[in-house]
Amino acid sequence: MSTDDPLEQLETLYWWGVPTFFRCEHNEDPAACDIGVLGIPHSAGNGSTERDQHLGPRAVRNVCAHNRRPHRTYGLHPFEAFRVHDLGDVALPEAMDNEACVDRIAVATRQIADANTRLVSIGGDHAITGAVLLGLAGSGSKLTHDGPVALIHFDAHVDSYSQIPHWLGAKRSAAHWAAYLVEAGCIDPQKSTQIGMRGQPRTDTWLDTSRQLGYDVVTMEDFHQRGLAAVIATARERAGDGPVYITFDLDCLDPSIAPAVSNLEMGEGGFSIDQANSMLRGLRGLDIVGADVVCLMPTKDLPNQQTAMVAGHIAFEQVALIADRLATAAT
Repeated sequence: MSTDDPLEQLETLYWWGVPTFFRCEHNEDPAACDIGVLGIPHSAGNGSTERDQHLGPRAVRNVCAHNRRPHRTYGLHPFEAFRVHDLGDVALPEAMDNEACVDRIAVATRQIADANTRLVSIGGDHAITGAVLLGLAGSGSKLTHDGPVALIHFDAHVDSYSQIPHWLGAKRSAAHWAAYLVEAGCIDPQKSTQIGMRGQPRTDTWLDTSRQLGYDVVTMEDFHQRGLAAVIATARERAGDGPVYITFDLDCLDPSIAPAVSNLEMGEGGFSIDQANSMLRGLRGLDIVGADVVCLMPTKDLPNQQTAMVAGHIAFEQVALIADRLATAAT
């Protein structure tokens, strides 16, 4: 940074200027960038909480200019090394109709896959992951060569509740996506890992649906017993060399770090931010074609917008992971 350029100094102040994701150029053409950052203002997939998760993309845009910086661990400035653009928001005129929104999001992300552009999405409730991957992966996807992704899923909940027909009216909901994407051929569960499940379960069989599908489920208790390095090593081994998608539900973090999330689990500690960083950075080198951050509840946030800032940081880590992979592939 040049200290004699006042505008350059202002670029990393979140309260200055017109907000875009990471102060990136706003360009809705996915073919014009290497990495797209997409807002998905969706709340209709999780009726069990207040429906204001659609405010998440705007909240992250408001604060994430602070994250336009080099990545110290990777020795890379992703926003200077690659064309990273704010693709805008998916238009969701049927905002209260989850199924219509899922279809619109899938159409939007298939256009991004057709451009062979890697994607980081900011939600929105966790139903967006299902919608994104319906477009980004599976049959017809140039980005994944017609195949499924290996999923690496950070969350307090498994979201694979195929035993119930809908979640308070939403069929392809925040509670269902990890199951129906397997059936749709968008996720290979044998290569996928779910990490961080915790809290008091509603039933004794709360993990069974994921395990029956073929996911490796790592509860917080498992995580502490096995250790961070071993968990990430197993996730990497399962994912292999194929396309990978990372979904990060902010409720996997400890509530002291991310208090404004849609489904708080207060009875058991979640990940620290250092643990989250170490796990994400432990995925370095995998062929990550997409990622998302979900379940930010801006109206529940602290006055300093702490949870929105955490969401922006996680998205920065995801952009940096993708940029590091692209940089390695180019050498």
